[in-house]
Amino acid sequence: MSIDVKANEYFPGKVVRKDLTGRIKGNASVPTYVLEYLLGQYCATDDEHTIEEGVEKVKNIISKHFVSRDEAQAIMSTVREKGTHRIIDKLSVRLNDKKDRYEANFGNLGLNRIPIADHFVKSYKKLLSEGVWCILTLGYETVEDKDVLPWTIDQLKPIQISGIDVDEYKEVRSNFTKDEWIDLLMQSIGLNPEEFSFRSKLIQLSRLVPFAENNYNLIELGPKGTGKSHIYSELSPHGILISGGEVSKAKLFVNNSSGDIGLVGYWDVVSYDEFAGKAKKTDKGLVDIMKNYMANKSFSRGTNVYQASASMVFVGNTDRSVQYMLKHSDLFESLPKDYYDTAFLDRIHSYIPGWEVKKLRNEMFTGNFGFIVDYIAEIMKFLRKEDHTKSYHEYFELSNTITTRDKNAIEKTFSGLAKVIYPHGVFSEEEAKELLSFAVESRKRVKDQLRKMDETFDDEVVHFSFTDTSGKEYKIECLEILQHMKPQLEEEPEKGSADGVIEKEPSPAPRKLEGKHSSFMDNQSGVTFKNMFGDYLKGATEITVVDPYIRLPYQLRNFKEFCSLIVETRDVGVETSIHLITNNNEDYIMNAKESFQMIQDSLAAADVQFSYEFSETAHDRSIVLNNGWKIILGRGLDIWQKTAGRDDIAEMNQAMRLCKEFEMTIILNG
Repeated sequence: MSIDVKANEYFPGKVVRKDLTGRIKGNASVPTYVLEYLLGQYCATDDEHTIEEGVEKVKNIISKHFVSRDEAQAIMSTVREKGTHRIIDKLSVRLNDKKDRYEANFGNLGLNRIPIADHFVKSYKKLLSEGVWCILTLGYETVEDKDVLPWTIDQLKPIQISGIDVDEYKEVRSNFTKDEWIDLLMQSIGLNPEEFSFRSKLIQLSRLVPFAENNYNLIELGPKGTGKSHIYSELSPHGILISGGEVSKAKLFVNNSSGDIGLVGYWDVVSYDEFAGKAKKTDKGLVDIMKNYMANKSFSRGTNVYQASASMVFVGNTDRSVQYMLKHSDLFESLPKDYYDTAFLDRIHSYIPGWEVKKLRNEMFTGNFGFIVDYIAEIMKFLRKEDHTKSYHEYFELSNTITTRDKNAIEKTFSGLAKVIYPHGVFSEEEAKELLSFAVESRKRVKDQLRKMDETFDDEVVHFSFTDTSGKEYKIECLEILQHMKPQLEEEPEKGSADGVIEKEPSPAPRKLEGKHSSFMDNQSGVTFKNMFGDYLKGATEITVVDPYIRLPYQLRNFKEFCSLIVETRDVGVETSIHLITNNNEDYIMNAKESFQMIQDSLAAADVQFSYEFSETAHDRSIVLNNGWKIILGRGLDIWQKTAGRDDIAEMNQAMRLCKEFEMTIILNG
């Protein structure tokens, strides 16, 4: 059963086809959750006829009632002529203490200080913040007194789905496998899961953690165009995105003059867009207040101390490659001066490696079904009340060298991911290990950079690891360190003789090969056939490859690259043969035979004989060499993720491709 079918079966009325949003939105500057709220009213079905009718209704509603700034005067004229008119606009409310009344400001319509009844404000407190999208009835009454405004707000309802049953949500979750649920969540945030590895999916879904976890501090720095800020502006009415990343103490925390609470009192997530930039103007006093809030969930202004639960998210662009930053500076180098502060950065619970996130292309967006974003937003809001920070204890224990602050960060990340992926609280040891490993790595990335910035962080020896109930230890390392900071063999120094002639030490004897086991991570780069097992191919004259999946274009590309490596490493003049045992079906067999014939002809020109056979029992994946070695590949030759296309240099350069997660074992054969 497909995910779309299951989603409609188990969540009727709560899922919607994600391509419909793009069809309707057009040039309207309306958030996704507003559109999907309307789509949820009319298009939450898999019936094509009903969907088409619903789309037309939603288009009509947006056309007639959504207020765009360039049509504000026309809308006001309509209200005046009709007496009342229903509109969709963003409202913010302020108390006018001189007139002892609440007054509303319209984001797009441009009307300000319009009286609004107290009961609306009491029912929807968030109106007192920076603004909430609402469906409302705006009235117009002719008045004689010029000091009295003619506008009235007769009815008002924030854009917010109703009827959330969290217990039902948790119960229904058990009908989905882990992979099905993750893919449904990916589709819910508008992405095509087929374009992402498991690790890449975790990175995307970790952007949801601030919505599910109170007082969670997240940073994501990386290249432009990867959708870092999208989720915080479009996918939940409970988060606010501060454009430009600049905000005052009064706006964020509390206004000392009026006593009004700031953004942290009204929003679940406060995110800072375009946070990076060394030249940005910052307020040192704001940073100091933020440090206390991020550490203690409280802040003081004047003589009062306030509590809040808003999570803080910082997203920004990096100017340099991760390789350059690791070698010459650190991964926080692009931050403004006052935020480039170890005390502030030590409060960060998780650093998302934005450089691993692919730039968004058309095929990376989904047209399949996902949760109405307002529905999943309300679920995330409810889950903030729960605590899953200790739920990994059934299987694992963190190293006792990990500091309290590090442990708190790791557990909050684990808790948030568990709420997102396993809201019903049921997960296996292996599934817990996946989340805990990611959580530990996310905090270690912060700590590693703090050590580079301030050597006093080296005073405490911290091992970012955990053990299972049998005592087996799992040491965690950041992927970028594995890729770019592995110790390199130093070249032997040149040696000077007595007569001034420069001599070199003789080259060391070739390293004796031994069997080995290697694990590779999702998104790891720099992995090639040559550096994986190239040395083990030398001396082999008969090579047998067993791989059931050599049929699709990229699989055939991988096999041709393997054959090319054989040509490169073989002893010239020695007869060499390659035999492939694979599987196939009617859909691909003709194309495969044509490709194999061309491979056969081209290898023959290099004095390498190629043969193949189709076998329905070809399930294992291995390379058997007659020089005594056997290479066991968990994924066969299919180890890389999809590239961006034929013009992507990675299509020609294995080292530039991103890996899928896999393992390789090399043993002596017989």
